[in-house]
Order: sequence, then C-alpha cells, then structure tokens
Amino acid sequence: MALLNRFKKIIQSIVGKDRSTNFAQAGKWTLYFVLIGLIAGLGSIVFHYLCRLGLHYFMDFMAGYRPPPPAGEHHLLLPTGTPFNRITLLFLPALGGLLSGWLVYTYAPEAEGHGTDAAIDAYHRKGGFMRSRVPFIKTIASVFTITTGGSGGREGPIAQIGAGFGSFLATTLKLSDRERRIMMAAGVGAGVGSIFRAPLAGALFAAEVLYRDPEFESEVIIPAGISSVVAYCLFCLVFGWGSLFESPDFLFRNPLELGPYLVLSLVLVATGVLYIKSFYGLIGIFKSIKIPNHIKPAIGGLCTGIIGFFLPQTLAFGYGFAQKALYNELTIPFLFFLAIGKIFTTSFSIGSGGSGGVFGPSIVIGGAMGGVVGKIFHQIMPGIVTEPGAFVVVGMAGFFTAVSNTPISTIIFVSEMTDSYQLLLPSLLVCSVSYLAARKWTIYDRQVKSKIDSPAHAGDFFVDILQAIRVKNLLHLVKSVEVIPRDMTFRDFRNFFSETKQHYFPVVDEFDRLVGIFSSTDIRSVLFSRGIGQLVVMNDIATFDIIFTTPSEDLNTVFQKFTIKNIDSLPVVKDDDHGILIGMLNRREVIAYYNEQVQKMKSRD
Repeated sequence: MALLNRFKKIIQSIVGKDRSTNFAQAGKWTLYFVLIGLIAGLGSIVFHYLCRLGLHYFMDFMAGYRPPPPAGEHHLLLPTGTPFNRITLLFLPALGGLLSGWLVYTYAPEAEGHGTDAAIDAYHRKGGFMRSRVPFIKTIASVFTITTGGSGGREGPIAQIGAGFGSFLATTLKLSDRERRIMMAAGVGAGVGSIFRAPLAGALFAAEVLYRDPEFESEVIIPAGISSVVAYCLFCLVFGWGSLFESPDFLFRNPLELGPYLVLSLVLVATGVLYIKSFYGLIGIFKSIKIPNHIKPAIGGLCTGIIGFFLPQTLAFGYGFAQKALYNELTIPFLFFLAIGKIFTTSFSIGSGGSGGVFGPSIVIGGAMGGVVGKIFHQIMPGIVTEPGAFVVVGMAGFFTAVSNTPISTIIFVSEMTDSYQLLLPSLLVCSVSYLAARKWTIYDRQVKSKIDSPAHAGDFFVDILQAIRVKNLLHLVKSVEVIPRDMTFRDFRNFFSETKQHYFPVVDEFDRLVGIFSSTDIRSVLFSRGIGQLVVMNDIATFDIIFTTPSEDLNTVFQKFTIKNIDSLPVVKDDDHGILIGMLNRREVIAYYNEQVQKMKSRD
C-alpha cells in the first residue's frame, strides 16, 4: 500500500497537485512519455546514420581524412582509398557552413547555434513551444556542419529533435503550457541520453541544465527518465549495447592524488573561461559583420578549416582522440593543441551560425586537458599519479561542469559514457571546485539563475512564497482597533466617526464577542441623514457574514479573501475561537511584507 501511494504521488507531481490521479491517468501519461522516447530514439538513430554517412563521403572520400572512432562506435562503410589531402580539408568546413547557413536562415533561423540553448529558452520563455520544422532543419544543418569538419556535438540537434516532438505532441493534445514544458524537457533527456548511451545522465541533464544554480526541475526528472530509457534501448538495439568509450579499470586508492586533481580543476576552469569567452566573443563579432547571415557559417567554416589544416584532430567530433587519451596513447603537445584548437574550431563552427552542440566538444577538450595535467604529474610524481588516463575521465566531467553549471548530471554522464564508476570521488571533488570557481560563466546563455528568475515559474513562486508565510508571522502588523457595541445608536457612532481614522468597524455583543462588521463605505449614504440618529443602532447596519482570517492561515488564502469582495482589511480572530478579535490586517501592509520577503530571498542568492 505504501508503494502504491508513493507511485500515485509521483504521477500526481507530474500532472498537477490539484488534479485527482488514478491508474488510468498514470497509464496515459506514461504512454505519452514512452511515445516521446520512441521518437527521440528513432531521431537518434537517423541522426547517427546521417553523421556516419556524412563523415564517410565528406571527410573520407573527399579529403582522405579518417579520424579514429571511440570504442563504442564503428564505421558503417569500409574506408576509401583516398589519400589524405590537407587542401581539401581546409575548404571542406566552408562548404558545410555554406550548406548549413543556407538551410537554417532560409527555413528556421532559430535552429542556428547549439540547440540545447534553444530548448532552454523555449522552456523558460515560450511555454515549451517549438516550431515543428526546427528539429528537421537542425538535424540536416548539423550533419552538414559536423561531417564536413566543423567542430560540434550531437546533443544540440538530438535535444531539439526530442524537444520538438514533445512540444508537438503536447500542442496537438491541447495540453497546458506547464505540461508542454515537461514533455519538451522529457524529449531533451531522451535524445541526449540515447545518443550518448547515458540514460540516467540524460534525464538528470534535462532537469539540471535549465538553471545556473545547483537546482533541478523536479517535475521533469521522472518523465525524462521514462523517455530516456525507451530511447536508449531503441538506439542500442540498432547500434549495440555498451558505453560510448572504453576505459581501463581506473581505481582511486591514494588520497595524495587529490592534490593534482585540485590543480586539474583550476586548469579546467581557466580553459573553460577561455572557451566561453572565445565562443561568445566570436558570436558577437559575426553578428556585427554586415553580410548576409547565410554566408557567415561559411566564413566560420573557412576559419575552422585553416586551424584544421595544421591540427586536423580538432575537426568534426574528435571522440576517437579522447578514446586514445584514455589509454595514454597521445603525447602532451598533441593533447594540449587538441584542447586549445578544439576551443577555437568549435567557436568558429558554431559561433558563426553553424549548427551543432557544445557538449561533445567539451568532452574532448576536458579529456585532452585532463590528459595533459595527468601526464605532467605522472612524470613529476609517478608513485602518486600512476594512471594519467584517470585524469582524462575526471577532466571530461570537470570541464563541462565548469562551462555548463551542471555538476551532478555531468558526473553521471561521464561515468556512463566511459563505464568508469571508480572515479566518482575525484570527479565529485573536481566538479564541485570547478562549479564554485566558474559559476558566473556558462556556455548556455539562456539558463536562468534559479526558479525565482524563470518566467515559467513566476506564478508558482508567488503562490509558493504566499503559502509559506502564515498570518502569525505578521501579527506585528495586525492593528488594534476600536470596536463598536451592537446597541450603539447611529447618532453616537456619528460623533465617534468624526474623531477616528478607522475605515473598518468590528461590531461586538455585550460579551465583547465579534458578531459583525461594516466599513465607512457602508454608511456613507446615510451618514448625514436626519431623523435616524436614535432609531437605528449599529447592529442594523453591520453585516454578519464576516470574512475573517486566523493566525494559522497562509497569505495565499488571505489574498483570496481580500479579493472576494475587494476589501482592504480583514479581522484577525483566534484559531480556536472565532468570536475573539485580535485586530485588523490591511492588504497594503501584507503586500509590502511579501515584497520585503522576496527581496530578502533574492539578496541571499
């Protein structure tokens, strides 16, 4: 029974707290999330096929460049016999940028750049709405950008595929904005979790990447988890089970190794700041150039090709070189130039308006820089740092944490991608330090600081704060007032009224118990009438349907009572005896108190 009640609460948190829940509803919503997972999984399969085919025909057939794949992936077609040609490699990214730019800026300009940011923006500011054409344009444009040598990741396009279908399904079913946002985020988690073979991390990433603070969108985790599992299983049925990378059995045994890991975290933060500054710096430069937007990705592609002419390892995905770094097969200079070169090829490829993600390049950059630090410390203190490859794994996690503000999901991501769970302790240290040192920067410009700052939660936050504050917290604002005996004549009241500034007048019986109330507005029409002074007593004027509040009520309830009859003051009575008046609570002072509490919360942040 306890398990059943818990399951009901989980589903209720997904579809709304004030909506009754039953197994039929649970089944309906589960079906929606499974359907999103199926579409996201199919999208991952199609996108992966297109990328492998594009790399074969562009990079291999045209330029003779065959970068190594990670252990979990294989070439779909046999390599060609084309000899390696640096000149072709120099101009190939410009061709991809030209094709991508024409496609994006002709049909869906919002598909430019890295797609995860667009999904974040849709969640916070657009009610989870995305145009249905965006995932298709994003997919093809990203294939053109990346498979011709542009540096980008898979998570951007696949996130938009999943998010786009989630948004489309919610719109078709005429669901609310809140439900559309949840389904869109579930699509993000499903897409990312499947194509990187990290279903748990995909679900957590979809809930964590929305905010700069270490905060999760709790209502997203379970829907994204369901969709991510389904998409992951579908993807692996086609491309095989297992992790993206293969790594030795790294172990953490020596606490002294934490010293080099702390140095690594600082190196990753500095590298991450360079990445973010160069990325958005080039975005600003390309936006200021007065040429058609269609041409800008081609110029960015040409700059990428120039770097790739000298450092071909910085082109396309680069996952195979991260795989080699895990097995300690690359030199320090190679790894260093891979990391720095990848920063600039990614900035030129995506910052110019090309299409692709930023997570994939971050994994390569962080892994390469981790390899550099690990190999240096291995040379200095081989008895402490025995496995430089372990620094590659931790570097992947720490670097992306530094640029994305997603420490928890990134630790899980890298652990699932490398099938290496023995490095959780150093990963936690490095990710925590990297997050704290780099939290003012982010590669996801559309992130908001916290739920307080999200337009999607503006109303929720208002209600949550009001429900957290009780009238007893405002007793210092409750004012004592003069009460009116029920048998007071109107003439006596008129004399009293001329000397008071009260606007609301509680009426009491002979035992001083509250029995009614009236306002100055109620008596305005008869205030100066003659001949009723002795004939009318205040009991005749008062209303006995009293709207009151008690110390235990929350401010949300109080505000609702203020608005029932548009009244500006409420009598506060005791919880256990509604006949005993404590005083009057004014609407203006309640609003001022609420605003003061909001400012205090923001100042603490």
